[in-house]
Amino acid sequence: QEGGVVALFKICRQDSFRCLYPQTLRTLASVCCVEEGMHQLEKVDGILCLADILTDNSHSEATHAEAAAVIAQITSPHLTFTQHLSSFLENMEEIVTALVKLCQEASSGEVFLLASAALANITFFDTMACEILLQLNAMKILLAACSDKRIVDTPYSRDQVVTILANMSVLDQCASEIIQGNGVQLLMEMLFEKSSSGNPAEVAACERVQQKSAVTLARLSRDPEVADAAVKLSCIPRLIKLCRSPTERNNSDSVLVACLAALRRLAVMSPGGLEDSDFQQLVKPRLVDSFLLCTNMEESFV
Repeated sequence: QEGGVVALFKICRQDSFRCLYPQTLRTLASVCCVEEGMHQLEKVDGILCLADILTDNSHSEATHAEAAAVIAQITSPHLTFTQHLSSFLENMEEIVTALVKLCQEASSGEVFLLASAALANITFFDTMACEILLQLNAMKILLAACSDKRIVDTPYSRDQVVTILANMSVLDQCASEIIQGNGVQLLMEMLFEKSSSGNPAEVAACERVQQKSAVTLARLSRDPEVADAAVKLSCIPRLIKLCRSPTERNNSDSVLVACLAALRRLAVMSPGGLEDSDFQQLVKPRLVDSFLLCTNMEESFV
């Protein structure tokens, strides 16, 4: 894209072209998924421009959402060439703050999806982002959004939210936030995530939601209060069902591993919550042996 990124950012720096910002940003998002586009973005201080757009309240929600989409694109964990974005770290706090605000004020599911996808990618990109999110009360905002079916309306949005929760759950302070925001209940609901359409992309998103909710439960259940809440909400029987019934997890190995790990963590905190056969097969053996047992299970055996 010879000079294309430079020209697009020129448009985004001129007030007289404000009406073109959403379309221009959308084009940038598709161009910046290739390495040359990223280098051009760095050269023209594109991150600073995006930060300025996101933090300027006079812009429309559509403009903010498309800027979030560019951020989501350039911070994608699948790209190998994002680590050079030193300018991103310089502007990270204000970008994260603006994205949390966009999640909180989103008027539609699409806007929330773009803002939360950018936040989810940033939590992979740099660990400091999780601490900033904690200070901004992001956990409370995201958990509240999940109870609004108009805003968090697809497995794709829930995938972004649970990715953020999973990455934040490595911080000890997260446990109390999860308890206060009724987050254990949400994680339990996510263990039941099922595709309504059978569309392959949606099915894959549902698997990621199940897997990451189990990972988050396993991490957070270091805290006895979270473990206690999970046991009271019947997470143990649900995890057992996911381990023993391949169709419940769409035959996903990654969901199985995460559920075995979560089950083992909860079994330590609440040993009385399991039948002896479940303990002997799913908790006591090495993880790999339980995994092999579950992957070879016939549905009729469950």
